[in-house]
This record gives sequence, structure tokens and C-alpha cells, in this order.
Amino acid sequence: MSFLADLVSLAAIGAGVFFFIAGTVGLLRFPDSLTRLHALSKADNLGLGLIVLGLIPRAENPLAAFKLVVVWALVLLSGASTAQLIGRALRRGRE
Repeated sequence: MSFLADLVSLAAIGAGVFFFIAGTVGLLRFPDSLTRLHALSKADNLGLGLIVLGLIPRAENPLAAFKLVVVWALVLLSGASTAQLIGRALRRGRE
């Protein structure tokens, strides 16, 4: 059972790292600020979610696992709010 948990954790964390790298590539390669913001916010949120999913089986107790989920939820909320504010400011600057 431990080997299977290790394998699932490794796969989820590896997928999360892949999405972080994909978001970074999008940040560096996309042509304008709105598409860069979109790539970064979506890929980073999914990447962090997969990393949290991979770390939950490794948590010492249920409270530690709950803390991981709470941190992920706070990052989701703050990232979405920040992306909305930055996107709105960029769009107003174009008009």
C-alpha cells in the first residue's frame, strides 16, 4: 500500500511541476499581457492543486492535510482576484 501511495504522490507532484513549467513558458512566450496572465493563473492554480493532491497522502495527520487544502483554496481565491484586477487595469489602459 505504501508503494502505491508513493507512486500516486510522485505522479501528482510531477504533473503539478509540469503545469508550473508550462505556465512559466506561457509567461515568457505569449505575445500580450492578457494571454500571459491567463496562462500563468490557470497553469499555476492547476499545478498547485496537483502538488497539494500529491502531498495529502504524505501529511502527518488530518489537520496537516486540511491546512494544505486551505492554503490551496486561499491561493485560488487570491490568484483569481488578482488576475481579475490586473486584467481590468490592462483593459482600461487600452481603451
